[in-house]
Amino acid sequence: MIKAAFFDIDGTLISFNTHLIPDSTINAIKKLRQQGTKIFIATGRPLFLISLPTDIIIDGIITLNGAFCISSDKKVIYKTSIPKEDINAIIRYQKETEHFPCQFTTQDNTAINFINQQVIDLCKLINVPVPQIKPLEDIAQKDILQINIYVDKQKEEELQKTVFIHCEASRWNPHFADVNVKGIDKSTGIKHILEYYQINLEETISFGDGGNDIPMLKYTRIGVAMGNASDEVKQAASYITDTVDNEGIAKALKHFSLIQ
Repeated sequence: MIKAAFFDIDGTLISFNTHLIPDSTINAIKKLRQQGTKIFIATGRPLFLISLPTDIIIDGIITLNGAFCISSDKKVIYKTSIPKEDINAIIRYQKETEHFPCQFTTQDNTAINFINQQVIDLCKLINVPVPQIKPLEDIAQKDILQINIYVDKQKEEELQKTVFIHCEASRWNPHFADVNVKGIDKSTGIKHILEYYQINLEETISFGDGGNDIPMLKYTRIGVAMGNASDEVKQAASYITDTVDNEGIAKALKHFSLIQ
C-alpha cells in the first residue's frame, strides 16, 4: 500500500501554461487522500511562495529542496542553512570577480542583489512576484536556507569548485540553479518526513519534472516523471506519465491502481 505521495509543484502540480492545477489533478489527489494516503509537497519554493487550493489537504511540506520541512500544523521537522563561509565567499566573488543576479532566501523572506531579464522571465514562468532588491550583505545577517544563482551550467560548475565549497547546485531551468547545503535535496527531505510520520520508504510514490526532482524520483519506491520532464529526469524515474496539462498525475495514479 502507498501511504505517502510526494508532489513537486511547478511543472508537476501547476501547469507552466495556465499557472493552475488541473481539475483532474485536484480530484485525483482528493481521492488518493480519502483512501488513506498522506499527501506531501516537495518543492524548491519557499513556504511563503506556496499557494494551493483549499480543497487539497496537505499533510506536510518539503520546501527549498529539503532545507526546510514542516508538518501540516506548521511544526518544523527539519531545517538547515547555508554555511557562513559559502555565503561570505559568494558575496566576495560578486564584488571582486563577477556580478550576476544572486537571490538569498530565508525562512520568511527572499531578496536579490539585482534584477535582469532572466529573473523577470523566471518569475513570469512560475507566476511569483519579482524579489525585492537588497544588498547581499544585508540579507546575509539572517540564516540563508537556499541561494539561487542566475548563471549558465558552466558558471555553476565553476562556482561549485571555487565558491560553494559546502554546497551543491541543482537546476530545473537553464537560466538559474538552486544552491543548497551539500547532501540536502528532496530525498533527504522525504527521509525526515517519513521518520516523523513513521512511514516506510517502500510505501512511497513521488512525482516530478525537473532536475531537482531526480534524487526524489530515485529515492521513493515509485518515481513518476511527468511527460513534460526532460530526458534526464525521465531516465531517473521508474514510470513516465503524461504531461501536467494532459492529466498526467491522474493517469499515473490510475495506472498503479491507487485510485479508480
